Amino acid sequence: MNIDHDPGVILVDKPAGKTSFAMVRAVRKACGIKKVGHAGTLDPFATGLLVICIGRPATRLIGGLMEGSKEYLATVVLGKVSTTHDPEGHISDGEPADSIDDDLIESVMARFRGEILQTPPHYSAVKYKGKPLYHYARKGVHVEKEPRAVTIQTLEWGRSRSVGEVRTAALDLRIVCSKGTYIRSLAADMGRALGCGAYLDSLRRTVSGFFTVSEAIPGSEFYGKRAAELVRENVIPLEKVQNLLQLSK
Repeated sequence: MNIDHDPGVILVDKPAGKTSFAMVRAVRKACGIKKVGHAGTLDPFATGLLVICIGRPATRLIGGLMEGSKEYLATVVLGKVSTTHDPEGHISDGEPADSIDDDLIESVMARFRGEILQTPPHYSAVKYKGKPLYHYARKGVHVEKEPRAVTIQTLEWGRSRSVGEVRTAALDLRIVCSKGTYIRSLAADMGRALGCGAYLDSLRRTVSGFFTVSEAIPGSEFYGKRAAELVRENVIPLEKVQNLLQLSK
């Protein structure tokens, strides 16, 4: 197959420690064309489904591909806070979380189901005067953006569990949400509502629109000798992607 004449989509299971753009570069190198982009960023610490579009006709579909709901598996640590709301920031003590019971957790969770207003985090790619918020945050300038409406369709949790220190606990969450939802902001907001503070410790995207991570190729394989072959064998043809988009409307 000549990728230049057969654009499409390839699904990548991004490993922790790699940026989304690093995976785009790896796929670009493997397929030998310049016009490659992704339909929704994952932070470097996060893992899971990255939808990568190959060729100009495919990259034109990115807006439509980003419209679908996303599913995440997340671990939120209670009793600690982070300057970035995730493990990449400076982590410090919040308030003790060991006395928080399941009833309180469920009552707080209920507040975050459905349509909510969410303020983009300071360390995000949301633009202000043409530059992403993280550009300002890294200089110590925190720009406040207007809250945005997002929808949390599903917010499920397992029982809380202790994690090393007596004062901390962790929640394992399954979240289905609309595009534009920041899971680390959700974690921090829930921590404030619980009165103990919280941050997002781990995140894995399992679904994006009509694609699932079970269909994806491990990202590490795009750095091996078979990278070009993997693209040829696993690219989803443009016509099929267009049909899926049409059916999802």
